[in-house]
Amino acid sequence: MLLATDQALIERVVTANCHDSFGILVERHQSDLRYSLRQMTGWNEALADDLAQETFIQAFKSLKKYQGTAKFSSWIYRIAYNQMVSHFRLARNREVSASEEILKNHSQRIGQSTTSELDLHRDLAGSMKALPTKQRVAVHLHLHRELTHSEISIIMGIPLGTVKTLINRGKKTLRNLLSSWNPEDKL
Repeated sequence: MLLATDQALIERVVTANCHDSFGILVERHQSDLRYSLRQMTGWNEALADDLAQETFIQAFKSLKKYQGTAKFSSWIYRIAYNQMVSHFRLARNREVSASEEILKNHSQRIGQSTTSELDLHRDLAGSMKALPTKQRVAVHLHLHRELTHSEISIIMGIPLGTVKTLINRGKKTLRNLLSSWNPEDKL
């Protein structure tokens, strides 16, 4: 059985309002998107799932505007990023940022960790939470999704130089937070 390309599915949705084709697009991309949103939201699974759902709703409503100049996955990541930024902007108006407290608590716990692979993964996830949102997003898209700086620039809607700066600063912070894992500092 030959699988339809994203572009073919998009054309069916736009021209024939084929909900089944959109369902295939969702199935194809939702797992990666939900994982990325979980990492970008500091492993807030409920929030990540809500943002993913809102992303696909917005994507369906806006699919006629998709021009195909970027990969479909990059386009939905852009929508997801905008959804997340909007959520955090609203939340910031309601709550005090806990970023400094997370960083302080995490730095204390990192020194107490054992050297198992599971502990390393937990420490990395905790360290990612300590990064400012834009750094966390840029680092995640670069390291976990292996996107290019140009693709990240498009997704985040920021200049290429800013993406490079965010990634470099994020890596430096992670290197410092995870220094107990690698005293030779090879990150």
